[in-house]
Amino acid sequence: MNPKQKKLLIRILVAAVLYVPLLLISEGVIKADLPPVLLFLLFLVPYLITGYDVLWKAIRGIMKRQPFDEHFLMAIATVGAIILGEYPESVAVMLLYQVGEFFQSYAVGKSRRSISELMDIRPDYANIEGDDGQMERVDPDEVETGSIIVVQPGEKVPIDGVVVEGNSSMNTAALTGESMPREVGPDSTVLSGMINMSGVLKIRTTAEFEESTASKILELVENAASRKANAENFISKFARVYTPIVVYAAMALGIAAPVICMITGLGNYASTADIWKDWLLRACTFLVISCPCAFVISIPLSFFAGLGGAGSQGILIKGSNYLEVLAQVKTIAFDKTGTITKGNFAVAGVHHSPVEADRILEYAALAECHSSHPISASLQKAYGKAVDQTRVTDVQEISGHGVEAVIDGRVHVAVGNDRLMRKIGVEPIACHHIGTVIHVAVDGRYAGHILIIDELKEHAREAMSELKKAGVEKEVMLTGDIEKAAASVAQEVGLTDYRAGLLPADKVTVVEELLKEREGTGKKVAFVGDGINDAPVLARADIGIAMGALGSDAAIEAADVVLMNDDPLKISKAIRISKKCLRIVRQNIFFTLTVKIVCLVLGALGIANMWVAILADVGVMILAVLNAIRCLFVKNL
Repeated sequence: MNPKQKKLLIRILVAAVLYVPLLLISEGVIKADLPPVLLFLLFLVPYLITGYDVLWKAIRGIMKRQPFDEHFLMAIATVGAIILGEYPESVAVMLLYQVGEFFQSYAVGKSRRSISELMDIRPDYANIEGDDGQMERVDPDEVETGSIIVVQPGEKVPIDGVVVEGNSSMNTAALTGESMPREVGPDSTVLSGMINMSGVLKIRTTAEFEESTASKILELVENAASRKANAENFISKFARVYTPIVVYAAMALGIAAPVICMITGLGNYASTADIWKDWLLRACTFLVISCPCAFVISIPLSFFAGLGGAGSQGILIKGSNYLEVLAQVKTIAFDKTGTITKGNFAVAGVHHSPVEADRILEYAALAECHSSHPISASLQKAYGKAVDQTRVTDVQEISGHGVEAVIDGRVHVAVGNDRLMRKIGVEPIACHHIGTVIHVAVDGRYAGHILIIDELKEHAREAMSELKKAGVEKEVMLTGDIEKAAASVAQEVGLTDYRAGLLPADKVTVVEELLKEREGTGKKVAFVGDGINDAPVLARADIGIAMGALGSDAAIEAADVVLMNDDPLKISKAIRISKKCLRIVRQNIFFTLTVKIVCLVLGALGIANMWVAILADVGVMILAVLNAIRCLFVKNL
């Protein structure tokens, strides 16, 4: 418990200790002949201990000309009850209202702690080794790109970088939600927010602190609360209209109704004073019942807890509006590479080559040397030698086709798919093996093709099955690969629908077709990509999901949901979290409104007394808040 919660709990306990004997005296259980004035003053003590802040907030609201909130309702109702001599009920309302506030504070604190675990990735300092070999602690903001920093065992990596010296295990749980440590050594990429578990590491920074992974994630989490779901926006509008209405309805009960009774003679009253006391007490009861605490508190809390629960599993959702959309996803389109497959490309062979295989690999590696695409990396790895970029000139990258370049100032090389070959007037030879085929042309003549294979992710097939269980009706794989390679991957993971040979722009077109199919049905379309070259499609879908997006600018910028590791099973988990959250929100809305409406009618008719009002207000709020806390528990979904 934080200090604020402890202080509130002490106030509740002190007030309860003072209140219980007074209640027993007022009900005649304990015999004590106390003068009415003394009894009033004694009840006033626990009332003010628990309710002084509610009264002050109500007064401030009136001074700001914004009186219509739950504090105003509670203040008017309890002060009215005291004036009518209903001291025990008035104190009980305030006491139990604060019990509800304590539960709400605890629930919010638990949700915040879940999110603050993510916030713990913020590093406090960076170690820089001075010329004398001594370590100096500096603010991470002061470290320039390319600097060498030292991370000791137990310290957080402050800035993204590459290990230049040392070996260690890294705890990535704060970033990925996974407890499995990651082994790193020289040339390994490390990200800010990881925790060094064993050896000393020297790291060359590759970004400034504000551009590093930790900063991007923190910004994402901090901004999530500002993007509200439709249900939350409805609650805000509802409260602004609802509160004045119930205040005016209570005024009608407390003023108009007794006047009508006096004129018409309705009701069995002994005196005019009894008429006014009865209807004013009904009005106070009506106000206590009408307090929208459970409604206003539990709905935003459910979404907040849902975001926190998802974050604890390495699923960063940019706002509760996206949490709401996730629950409605019925169609998912997947990019193949890096989403269904590992993206760890390896050269499997060189075929149909009139030129020797080593020479083809050399030309392909040189032509692709300026590209950061995984296929380019696999070509350079297969070449096995350091690439001399000075040998390469006139590089022309053609999106969705490949690359053309001049090697050694005289050899024109084209490396890419069959579309590139036909574009330059060369007829490619089809490959009979399954995989990604890279054709190579040298000086306008076909030189052969390189077969590159990519492994499926471990849980890819299971992930597709789990998505169906989570309610997804249609799964489509989109890829730039040839038909044969796409069909093979689709069959292995259990997909019946796929589109092959797509350019980046074609993926947007396919997603637009899927969106048109679902138009007007309320069913949403999601796109899952690796976040590096899929930004246009991620932005076009109803909801964009970037998977395995640690350190990727494009993913964090373009996607609505960022899965911090490479496990495709996280997609179905994200959907189940959203559905659980929405289910709890609907439960709270139905439960709170039903109880409120029934008790309001009973209160207006005089059937429900102040004790029923307390149950309707505080009891419902406590139950709704406890129900909302369930959104945090998502580990086993």
